[in-house]
Amino acid sequence: MAEVQDLFKKVIAHSKEYGFVYQSSEIYDGLAGTYDYGPLGVELKNNIKTYWWKSMVQMHDNIVGLDAAIFMHPTTWKASGHVDAFNDPLVDSKGSNKRYRADVLVEEYVAKIEAKINKQVKKGIKRFGEDFDEAKFRATDGRAVQYAEKMKSIEARLGKALTDNDMGALKDLIVELEIADPVSGSKEWTDVRQFNLMFSTQLGNIAGTEGKLYLRPETAQGIFVNFLNVQKSMRQKLPFGIAQIGKAFRNEIIARQFIFRMREFEQMEMQFFVKPGTEMKWYEAWKETRMKWHLALGTPQEKLRFHDHDALAHYANAAADIQFDFPFGFKELEGIHSRTDFDLKQHEEFSGKKLQFFDPATNENYVPYVVETSIGADRMFLAILSNSFTEEEVPNAKGGVATRTVLKLHPVLAPIKCAVLPLLKNKPELVAKAKTILNQLKFDFPCQYDEKDAIGRRYRRQDAIGTPFCITIDFDTLEDDTVTIRDRDTLEQTRIKISEIASVVKEKISWRTVLGQ
Repeated sequence: MAEVQDLFKKVIAHSKEYGFVYQSSEIYDGLAGTYDYGPLGVELKNNIKTYWWKSMVQMHDNIVGLDAAIFMHPTTWKASGHVDAFNDPLVDSKGSNKRYRADVLVEEYVAKIEAKINKQVKKGIKRFGEDFDEAKFRATDGRAVQYAEKMKSIEARLGKALTDNDMGALKDLIVELEIADPVSGSKEWTDVRQFNLMFSTQLGNIAGTEGKLYLRPETAQGIFVNFLNVQKSMRQKLPFGIAQIGKAFRNEIIARQFIFRMREFEQMEMQFFVKPGTEMKWYEAWKETRMKWHLALGTPQEKLRFHDHDALAHYANAAADIQFDFPFGFKELEGIHSRTDFDLKQHEEFSGKKLQFFDPATNENYVPYVVETSIGADRMFLAILSNSFTEEEVPNAKGGVATRTVLKLHPVLAPIKCAVLPLLKNKPELVAKAKTILNQLKFDFPCQYDEKDAIGRRYRRQDAIGTPFCITIDFDTLEDDTVTIRDRDTLEQTRIKISEIASVVKEKISWRTVLGQ
């Protein structure tokens, strides 16, 4: 556990040092739960969003995009259920007076049990070696089975308490499990209460209920209220989808774990409208599609898993998360939900306008069902950063071994694709040639020029920000128009012609490498 926490601290420190993520308003001691993306962070985040948009919209004939306003008519949120039911169960520790998400306390307790199972598995691997069968071990080892049954029982009780909105049962579970306050160690808790997560503001300078607006807590409702606008203007037939990337806001009491849980965040959502009765087929199809999307980036399969919801939201008839193994454990990265026809019917009722699809094949009108895929751009950023952060030993120039920190980002996501480095900065002819090459390449992809320090140190700086290729201009370049190109991952250095640089780099950073073309 200490090693895992140490990794997380290193990722956070690395993010600030190299211009990926800063604490918001840091000169004023910061604002909890809010962060700013630095020069390299904004490039990485934009590349993640581009990958999602290309795969979701550009690669599908029946999915189109939308950019709905953050402010919406307040009745929108009454219809969607957010005004009355968008709550988190909170509990206060009597020992420290700190407030916690009650369900998260239980989930963290379950995670500790899972860690014990994993510890048993490691013992089994050490004991049986190549003959080890993990699935069989998990099913037969006494302690592993006991832990798994305890996890299942707790998760079932947690799910039931949340589904039934039974805050008393949730507190009873916390007390029974003897969960302690992480700060004070106290096991004395207040009753669990619900807390609405929406931020509210006023329209213009009008005070009172009539001028009240909300910052949207999700982007989905902007899609639902525009269902007919999009369907008619784009002449879409079912099934079809509407995709959107946008900011959302939640008044999280406990915003923590760096950018994993924030009060201002960005969502990448797609609502897929289908004929009633076909939703489960599409639900399973989108689960498979979304998992492939993550794996295409080179993320190890063992770091991703599906987790079916124990407690379904009031609008869903099926829901699963794609969880990623963050430095602090497996947590939700993306949700796939079968939302039924709840949202469209609610907006029909509250607006008095029909939101139905006319099916020419059956000559009938009906309200479509919806399958949703929803992923947080910030969580995806953290997953990518955590997965790519590597400390490893590599050969040094003297024939020994050195330790380097490298971000092994997929080249399509790397903020800088290519670094141009003159061998020596005090040789004007090398600097001039390097800048000429830089000015040619910057039309094709993001490049960076660096002439400070020894070439080895410059390589290390580029490794630390995930740059796939470094181009070194030396005296041979002036004679034969060739350069040394260095591969970040293999450390291989080869000579190529200046005219070949763009094509070599483009081959590695092409979106085709992840979009399956």
